Amino acid sequence: MASLFPIFLAMDGHRCVVIGGGQVAERKVENLLEYSVGIDVISPEVTPRLQSWAENHQVNWMAREFQPTDVQGAFLVFAATDDQFINREVAGLCKENGILVNAVDDPAYCDFYIPSTIRRNSLVLAISTEGKSPAYAKRMRQQLEEVITDSHGKFVDLLGEQREIIKQTVPDIRTRQAIFEALAKLDILDLIAEGKDEQIRERIEECMSLWRE
Repeated sequence: MASLFPIFLAMDGHRCVVIGGGQVAERKVENLLEYSVGIDVISPEVTPRLQSWAENHQVNWMAREFQPTDVQGAFLVFAATDDQFINREVAGLCKENGILVNAVDDPAYCDFYIPSTIRRNSLVLAISTEGKSPAYAKRMRQQLEEVITDSHGKFVDLLGEQREIIKQTVPDIRTRQAIFEALAKLDILDLIAEGKDEQIRERIEECMSLWRE
């Protein structure tokens, strides 16, 4: 299999379809619930958690068997039944209609895979084994979670705030880039973890002042 192209998708407002109602489908829906998307779950029966999400209007549960028209208008489709024949049928329909599809545990019928992720605010690390060993990707994520702390995410948010200020106040592109790189090298994670906001502002101001006349 060819190497995969890593990408982050803008999901807001799109419709996602999950075919299946078991534990695997539940995990797919749980991931999707973190985003502002419409979620259709198609299965005669679902797990208690899926049923609860449906009752709370977090997902739209269609309590019936899959129909070919179910994928129409979808942005992403997860074929997550326990019947490989159905999953492959769904995958084939999606490919015919140019819809991205993930057929669980069947890499040859997947357009994409869901990586094991670490999220710290706006900082997101994705780990993929290209479908070869999700268990190892999970293990790697657990190890990295001990290294990548909440402070890293807060630092990224601080850098984002400064980036907007710099873009508005520094016209020269090369100077902007130099400031971006200098800020990214600041050693202030301990200050962030300790909540020392005043010292953090001082360090950022000191860095910015190097380019002011």
